[in-house]
Amino acid sequence: MKTAHWLMAISLIWCSASIASAAPPDAEALLRAAYDNWRANSSTTEVAMTVHRPDWQRSLRMKAWTRGDDDALVRFVAPAQDAGNATLKLGDDTWVFNPKLNQVIKLPASMMEQSWMGSDFSYNDLSKANDLLTKYTHRLIDTKTDNGHTIYTIEAIPKPGAPVVWGKQVVKVRDDGVLLAETYFDQDMKPVREMTTEQVGPVGGRAYPKVMTMRPSDEPGKWTRIETLSGEFDKSEPAYLFTLSNLQNPRN
Repeated sequence: MKTAHWLMAISLIWCSASIASAAPPDAEALLRAAYDNWRANSSTTEVAMTVHRPDWQRSLRMKAWTRGDDDALVRFVAPAQDAGNATLKLGDDTWVFNPKLNQVIKLPASMMEQSWMGSDFSYNDLSKANDLLTKYTHRLIDTKTDNGHTIYTIEAIPKPGAPVVWGKQVVKVRDDGVLLAETYFDQDMKPVREMTTEQVGPVGGRAYPKVMTMRPSDEPGKWTRIETLSGEFDKSEPAYLFTLSNLQNPRN
């Protein structure tokens, strides 16, 4: 009788463990893992950007730094006519510096989704803003396996009253934290643009979305590609880096 009770107890424990292990992963935790992989506690990256249009194409180079969840500095270094243009984001505040005017301008929040340097990426995109984490609720809507990895598809819906442009976003994240795709929908739930990771490769000792392309949904032949050339993560940076003084008169 005692043996039967032990067997029943073990069976119940096993069943409970099986049910727990079968529970779907938390959607917000998956997104947090992707952002942690993308920018870590801090990051320093060198990036090449190609803006393509049906009748022209231009290439730019930039260096970017991030700190924590909210702070970022991006400075263009090439070509010569664009070198020195920079953007600083501190919390919810963003400033841009134009070296030709030698002027720092604070951007209103309404401009954060505007085109950056004529590209298909916005100020929020290239400063790696974490609005998706803080201003949306998240739901896992699909799971599949591809090339030995589990791919999670997450739907993000704006929180009530959140100051965001998009009606929703749909994000694909790999099980190792690599961001694979992000589709942006307008308030009528029509897709407006899509970002896809076209190459995953090692950057700073981690699997990373090395080449990412943003394409408007209704404008064939128009796209912007960014390629991360190098990166370091969790590196200590000087306190002056994320300041308005350094934005206008760089010391780095």
